[in-house]
Amino acid sequence: MPQIAQLAETWSSQVFWLLIFFGLTFFVIGRGMVPKVMETVAHRDSQIAGDLAAAKAARDAADAQEDAWRVRENENRASAQAIVAKAKDEAAAKSEKKLKAAQARIDSKLDEAETRIAEARTAALAEVESVAVEAAQDIVSRLAGVKVTKPAATKAVKEAMNHG
Repeated sequence: MPQIAQLAETWSSQVFWLLIFFGLTFFVIGRGMVPKVMETVAHRDSQIAGDLAAAKAARDAADAQEDAWRVRENENRASAQAIVAKAKDEAAAKSEKKLKAAQARIDSKLDEAETRIAEARTAALAEVESVAVEAAQDIVSRLAGVKVTKPAATKAVKEAMNHG
C-alpha cells in the first residue's frame, strides 16, 4: 500500500512542524501571556483580600460603634426613666399637698357649717319654745279661763319638749 509507505516520509515532517508550532505556541502563550494573566489574577486576588479585610474592619468598627451606641442609649433611657419617676414623685407630692390643703379648707368650712347649723337649731328651738310658751298661755286662758304665768308655761313647755 502506497499510502502506508508515504506515512513514514510525511510523518517525520508533520511531527517536526507540530513541534515547531507547539513550541512557538508554548513560548508565546506559556512564557508571554500566562505570566501576565497569572499576575493579573494574583493582583485581583490580593485586591479582593484587601477589600475583604477592609470590609471586615469596617464591620467590626460598625459593630463597636453600635455597641457603644446601645450602651449610651440604655444609659439615656435609664436617665430618662429616673427623670420621669422623679417628676411623678414630685407631682404626687404636690398633688398630695394640694389635696391636704383642700381637705383642711373643706373641714374648716364643714366645721363652720355645723356650728351655724347648731346655732340655727338652738335659735329655732328657742323660738319654737317661746312660741309654744305663748301658745300654751293663750290656749290655757281661752279654754280654762285661767291666767298662766310665763315662768310656769315655760317650765311646762320644756318638760313636754324633753319627753316628746
